[in-house]
Amino acid sequence: MEPTGKVLMINYEKCTGCRLCELVCSVMHEGVSNPSRSRIKIIKWESEGLYIPMSCQQCEDAPCVNVCPVKAVSRDETLGRVVVDYDVCIGCRACVSACPFGAMGFDVIGRKVIKCDLCDGDPQCVRFCEIHALEYVDADRVSVLKTRDAAQRLSVAEKEGAVLLAQA
Repeated sequence: MEPTGKVLMINYEKCTGCRLCELVCSVMHEGVSNPSRSRIKIIKWESEGLYIPMSCQQCEDAPCVNVCPVKAVSRDETLGRVVVDYDVCIGCRACVSACPFGAMGFDVIGRKVIKCDLCDGDPQCVRFCEIHALEYVDADRVSVLKTRDAAQRLSVAEKEGAVLLAQA
């Protein structure tokens, strides 16, 4: 398998909080519709009225990899992802504590640490996100796509400002 160079890009501004991604993820990985067993979590930022999807960022220098005492967490260069070897994992949860994004969890039912594995290169959360708040894109395209979105928002804001000035 050749390296994909793809990343899960999350656009929280598009997220409606439907939480379908959580359900799809838990069904895909655990065979049950249970958001607490999902590898992606929707965080509701109440004061801002936002829903923010949080998932493993597949860090290059991943703290979860560095902290694992038995080297059960490692980087799979094929898909550019961080994976857990459950045959080696002792369940100490050091990786859960070390994650700066809070993207690793512990499945109390399955008694194991859980994190996004990009569904082996076909993230199901992306497939089911109808509003495209989640996208699986080439890593080198992320900044281009974000720049384009920012330019579109700026253009809309300028047009709205011009309308307000014309009405004054």
